Amino acid sequence: MSVARCQWVSMEDPLYLAYHDEEWGVPSHDDRHLFEMLTIEGAQAGLSWSTILKKREGYRKAFAGFDADAVARFGSRRIERLLSDPGIVRNRAKVESAVSNAGRVLDVREEFGSLDDYLWGFVGAGPLVGKWRTVGDIPSETVESRAMSKDLKLRGFRFVGPTICYAFMQAVGMVNDHVSSCFRYGELARLS
Repeated sequence: MSVARCQWVSMEDPLYLAYHDEEWGVPSHDDRHLFEMLTIEGAQAGLSWSTILKKREGYRKAFAGFDADAVARFGSRRIERLLSDPGIVRNRAKVESAVSNAGRVLDVREEFGSLDDYLWGFVGAGPLVGKWRTVGDIPSETVESRAMSKDLKLRGFRFVGPTICYAFMQAVGMVNDHVSSCFRYGELARLS
């Protein structure tokens, strides 16, 4: 017997399937994971999520396990090496933004105590729960993602438009946007 899942999941791709079934929409409060997801959501712009999932381990290696302190110290030589690394998306603007954003993460931690406290402040007390029947019902951005995007940009973050921010919010469980028929919807709604 098969279980119902969100329609966007590729049943032929084990990475995609595992991502949907085990990670997407699970509330995360780990600063490294939040920085990782913000980075790879930005890297995904214009590409398929499958491409990013296949390069995820490459990103973890290239970006020091998403240790923001380490990444913020990457200089021009390190950036040039990253641009020849086939394990990541070799787009100069995206690579440079990841390094720059690490510095902004340090600023946020200084001001708010953690990246977690800052980012979760955009949704209040806990995850927002969507009540979508089909993938077509799910918005590409919301009032919350627009507010997050605007504030991140004011702080100097890049590759953080409202659509990227909403995808990030979905990924890290700030929003439960599994469709209501998906087996993960109820499991994650109970966590809210």
